[in-house]
Amino acid sequence: MSVTAAASGFVVLLLTVTVVQCENGWDVSYTSTEICAFRGSTVDITCTYTYPSRWKNHDITVQKTFWFIKESNGIHVALRTDPEYSGRVENLCGNNKCTLRISNLRESDSAVYKFRFTTNQPTGSLTGSAGVTLSVTDLHVQVRGSVKGDYSYKAELRCQSSCRLPDHLNYVWYKNTQKMNEEGESYSGSFESEDRVSCAVKGLEDFRSPSMLVRSQIDWGVSYTSTEICAVRGSTVDINCTYTYPSSWKNLDITVQETFWFIKESNGIHVDLRTDLEYSGRVENLCGNNKCTLRISNLRESDSAVYKFRFTTNQPTGSFTGSTGVTLSVTDPQLQVHVRRSTANPSSTWTELTCHSRCQLPDHLSYVWYNNNKLVGRNKYFHLRHFNPKDSYHCAIEGQERFPSPTVYYPSDAPKPPSVSVSPSGEIMEGSSLTLTCSSDANPAAKYTWYKRSGDKQVQHLSEETQFVLSSIRSSDSGEYYCTAENELGRSSAKIFITVTYAPKPPSVSVSPSGEIMEGSSVTLTCSSDANPAAKYTWYKENRALLQGPEGVYHLSSISSGDSGVYSCKSENQYGRINSTSLHLDVQYAPKPPSVSVSPSGEIMEGSSVTLTCSSDANPAANYTWYKENEDSPTASGQIFTITNITAEHGGKYQCEAQNTHGRSNTTLHLTVGAGKLVIIMNIIRLTLVVVLVPVLVWTLWTRMKKTLSLKSEVNEAVEMIESHNCPEYENDAAAAQTEDTEEQEDLV
Repeated sequence: MSVTAAASGFVVLLLTVTVVQCENGWDVSYTSTEICAFRGSTVDITCTYTYPSRWKNHDITVQKTFWFIKESNGIHVALRTDPEYSGRVENLCGNNKCTLRISNLRESDSAVYKFRFTTNQPTGSLTGSAGVTLSVTDLHVQVRGSVKGDYSYKAELRCQSSCRLPDHLNYVWYKNTQKMNEEGESYSGSFESEDRVSCAVKGLEDFRSPSMLVRSQIDWGVSYTSTEICAVRGSTVDINCTYTYPSSWKNLDITVQETFWFIKESNGIHVDLRTDLEYSGRVENLCGNNKCTLRISNLRESDSAVYKFRFTTNQPTGSFTGSTGVTLSVTDPQLQVHVRRSTANPSSTWTELTCHSRCQLPDHLSYVWYNNNKLVGRNKYFHLRHFNPKDSYHCAIEGQERFPSPTVYYPSDAPKPPSVSVSPSGEIMEGSSLTLTCSSDANPAAKYTWYKRSGDKQVQHLSEETQFVLSSIRSSDSGEYYCTAENELGRSSAKIFITVTYAPKPPSVSVSPSGEIMEGSSVTLTCSSDANPAAKYTWYKENRALLQGPEGVYHLSSISSGDSGVYSCKSENQYGRINSTSLHLDVQYAPKPPSVSVSPSGEIMEGSSVTLTCSSDANPAANYTWYKENEDSPTASGQIFTITNITAEHGGKYQCEAQNTHGRSNTTLHLTVGAGKLVIIMNIIRLTLVVVLVPVLVWTLWTRMKKTLSLKSEVNEAVEMIESHNCPEYENDAAAAQTEDTEEQEDLV
């Protein structure tokens, strides 16, 4: 193997196998049979050839040497005469060695290149039959293993291409356009969410791979090779996709358990096509290495649908569907013959007929050609030295001969590829006028048709004039325009892309997630505006700038009640600015601990009125309930609780509870009731009466008792006197009794 690299831009990666074709001294030897080259570079394809000096008693001289990739009807189309290679090919021949040099390589240049030489003998021509397979590729970065963290990604990346590269190559790596110190086919590291990585073969840094957003190859994703496919009834079609997923997720290793394609889904159930009776025996899933191909054979018009790919993993929520899908249209071929003539070399003129379909058909289809309804060739193209006046040609897809193309007749030239122009040239501003002009060299004169292809690939017919005028152009007029030039012999087309620049349109603002916003949750505000060039955004809250940048996304993590308010965004570019409508953010939350107040303040006296007020910050507004200590049922409801003609029984602990749909909170208040003025006066009167009347009463009782004792003493004396006369023997006893009574009375006093 060898690598050639020069300042002129050569990038040739060769698998060198000498191929010799020898027959009686006639041979062609290719230096290599396979070449892998980078898009945009220059490649050399080299061979040597030999021939006998004499053959059949004639001296042999070489008259013509050339390289070709197309051959039909005995005509070999020299690359130098092919308009697709115009200005890009050189033949460097001499001393029985010939090199084909192709510059500014395109992916469409991938083909098998063969060398042919002709001599002065009618049968003295030879083609190197094996040829050289040229593959034009881009390098690309592939993720081999990855781990997704909270804020970054760890991944192993490999630099690869679609064709085989020599084993001994070394590679250099770039992160965010900066060259890294690491070298080698693989590169492992940590990557932020916006990091982009590319690679190149060391020494060939001008042919760097496209920059890849690492996150896009690590996160869950499905990418379809094509989102629209057109196929013919009865044929077979392949629908391809690639899928990615993190190697670990939530600290668990991820493995894919099932892959399948579907067109029907309802209630969370995806119907695998292999289980659908309408596709029984007609579908295959060809999956491996994160690629999956759906092959449908014997296509029917009813197969026209949007096909989506889904894979599931060993994690309950680890499933993913490629949401865009692939739109398959099954139709009749609708073929046309395109005619192209080469007069670049007067000694080698040819006419090429190509079988085209209005829809993009798969490359593997085979075609058949008919001259005056007689089968004459089997290829997508058919070549003629001369187009005779009596000849007619048409084509069909092999196996679909019942759908032939319209017949092409002599004479004259099919339209040359049109030239398109825009007037005025330069920047196209919204509101200006624009004229598109299409012209083509054709005989008979061509008819022109203008079309516009929208972003969804729908084609819109615009005009059948050579000029198409866009007056007061709008932003929606941006897109791909193309014109076709057509006559009886064929048609050709050319396209132009129109980009309209304009100030931002009124922005749309949205909240995610939608619905009720609870305190503590995360909320994302998104602002988007149609603008060209893309707008920059600024978020405001009550006219206070919050965030500025190209994304238009403002993230509120763990939102609080203080974040409630009116938000708006401004979108601007160099052509103008505009503000969005206001967005009211209503953060809802349970009641905060209430505050309670008593009115009037100060000492609360019996008989007065008192008002208790409870307030709590809550959204939605809280409902209030009052409770008194040791009472089961609520005392009152409402924010304000008034007690009139208060008594001592109203004293004690009161609890105010604030409640809404999100929760409740409460606060306790102790109410102390003092005696009133009237009560104090009455108590004073009572005390006065007690203090005054009690001594008077005691004195009165004492006085009365004293009188009673005195009277009793007198009576006793009289009785004593009587008894002393009647019962003298008891004199001492009576005197003793009287003495005891007197002592008792004195004790009472």
